[in-house]
Amino acid sequence: MKHTAKNLSRTGFGILTAILAGTMFTGNVFAGNEDRAGQAGASELLINPWARSSGFGSANIAGVRGLEGQFLNVAGTAFTKKTELLFANTNYLKGTGININSFGFSQKVGASGVLALGFMSMNFGDIEKTTTEMPEGGIGDYPVSFMNIGVSYAKGFTDHIFGGMCLRVVNQSIPDAKAGGVALDAGIQYVAGKQNNVKFGISLKNVGPKMQFRGDGLSTKVSNANNNSSQTLDQRSEAFELPSQVNIGGAYDYYLSGDTANKTHRITLAGAFISNSFTKDEFRLGLEYGFKSFLMLRAGYGYEKGIGNEDDSQDNYRTSAQKGLSAGFTIELPLSKEKGSTFGLDYSYRSTKPFDGTHSIGVRMSL
Repeated sequence: MKHTAKNLSRTGFGILTAILAGTMFTGNVFAGNEDRAGQAGASELLINPWARSSGFGSANIAGVRGLEGQFLNVAGTAFTKKTELLFANTNYLKGTGININSFGFSQKVGASGVLALGFMSMNFGDIEKTTTEMPEGGIGDYPVSFMNIGVSYAKGFTDHIFGGMCLRVVNQSIPDAKAGGVALDAGIQYVAGKQNNVKFGISLKNVGPKMQFRGDGLSTKVSNANNNSSQTLDQRSEAFELPSQVNIGGAYDYYLSGDTANKTHRITLAGAFISNSFTKDEFRLGLEYGFKSFLMLRAGYGYEKGIGNEDDSQDNYRTSAQKGLSAGFTIELPLSKEKGSTFGLDYSYRSTKPFDGTHSIGVRMSL
């Protein structure tokens, strides 16, 4: 048994080393490039739809646990104890009418594996349909649909090393035109320390082939005045890349008054570096206080170049609606002591300018 544990530990360490090496090798490929901003599509893949981790500033790449790991680091889904159900609603950039609904579940399979399924859908509200003949509208609404579905599998290789992969189907559609694609996420987490309170994590997100819009909506009728005829002209849209990322993070749990046995008062500090392939690189910092497993208060800050500069006459002008600050809380109540099932309520706020911030509220059940 001891030799088996050592071999598993070496295997997990080898996987961690390989991903670290791969991250360093791909650093130049996925480095933030402001000159390429706007050249990628499917930017909804960069929006955190979950309430708990978004209030933490999306900084817990190394410490995310459960289904929310499908967004930050899929390795975190391996910590699902039995079954987890999760739902969240996000009022994105309040005042724009954009809402995000997310839900999913994760299920432990076997001794250390976890299967998870997650959905994310964006609703852009009522957009009035107009035409060249009726520019004032009055002919109905213009439906827009952004949706992605993620299927993931994560596994604990040892007591300290966890990894996973997620296949995500991406779909965007407007009347008579749509684009579809697939993206692959992969991640690993390493846990160390006497209380497993030292954590490291690496994830690679949104890697996949280009997407392209196709459909009758890209066709126009062209009239020929010479013979009073008309023809249909098909136009092809340009293919676009997916917004790939490399995320590297660490976290540390500190128990007040040396209370490592009962773990009554916990403070967690998390930090992460986000290397974006088509936008500016980001640094994220998160702080969370937890009272046992009942109450958690958290705050976070995300920094990118020029995020605090409001003067558009300078080179480092802020190019994002996000202001960087976030905060949130969780209330989690036990449902059954024997089964260890719980019910949790999550809330988060993300500061933006313009608009009135982004509000997320979610509920989760661990069965």
